[in-house]
Amino acid sequence: MFEETRKYLKSLGLPEGDLYDLPTSTQTFPDGAQFRIEVPTINSAQAVAALLETSDRLGITINRVTETYGIFRHTREELKEYCRLCHDYGAELLLSVGPRATYDTSATALSPQGTRIGYRLRGVEQVLRAVEDIKRAIDIGCRGFVIYDEGLLWLVAQMRKDGLLPSEVVFKVSAHMGYSNPLSFRIMESLGADCINPVRDLQLPMIAALRAAVKVPIDVHTDNPPGSGGFIRVYEAPEIVRIAAPVHLKTGNSVVSAHGQITSAEDGKRMAAQAAIVLEMVSKYYPQARQSPRRSPDLRIPQV
Repeated sequence: MFEETRKYLKSLGLPEGDLYDLPTSTQTFPDGAQFRIEVPTINSAQAVAALLETSDRLGITINRVTETYGIFRHTREELKEYCRLCHDYGAELLLSVGPRATYDTSATALSPQGTRIGYRLRGVEQVLRAVEDIKRAIDIGCRGFVIYDEGLLWLVAQMRKDGLLPSEVVFKVSAHMGYSNPLSFRIMESLGADCINPVRDLQLPMIAALRAAVKVPIDVHTDNPPGSGGFIRVYEAPEIVRIAAPVHLKTGNSVVSAHGQITSAEDGKRMAAQAAIVLEMVSKYYPQARQSPRRSPDLRIPQV
């Protein structure tokens, strides 16, 4: 079916359909690893400390810590503590842009139908504030950022290219932007995304098609809080690594009720335990897969 359009997609270098044969990806991170562990919704310095301390006790490696509450909702002292903890441990830190529609004066964003605009930015002033939020975190030492708006992604990528932002900063496209097919992934890559998080519930053939379309790392949830579905797919983690490498396995926020909430030290401990389960599954069912070590050269570890 749809052969004419399938052929045209192929001519553009895109997959002709979802890849049900689940081909093994031959791509890797710069250090040769197939996967990294990312723990999102780490929304307090106490949660960061507990996550990293517990990971040490469990003998596992957390490669990336991701905050989702918003840079401008933290004091400078707390942001500095985020940077210090991740620097000392050897993990990449991503902070999320604070200005977003749900924090603005928008009545639409919080209405049942208006939630479709997600965390995107309303008006030029919000875009300017978002850039200032990124600059604030860069000044403190962070070098990685979660982006929720296509226009902002294009702008900050241009600013990085033109030397107005440090060349080493990286930008991650959030799952809240709602991208879920190879064509939209190709667009995000062209706009300057350094990694892309698809919507959280894609099936394996769909994920394989995403990998066929882009070179940048893909960030895939292996578990989720009830607020966005509540699924836990840890037994699929080995296959996700095989077909999507280089991939960040996002894990841990199934222990909380929703994305973006404040998380406690106890939450951080439970998130580390969830990460240990994911690593157990990958080790058992895809033992040849390699995880990046701490302080891998291309990790954007905070500067302190």
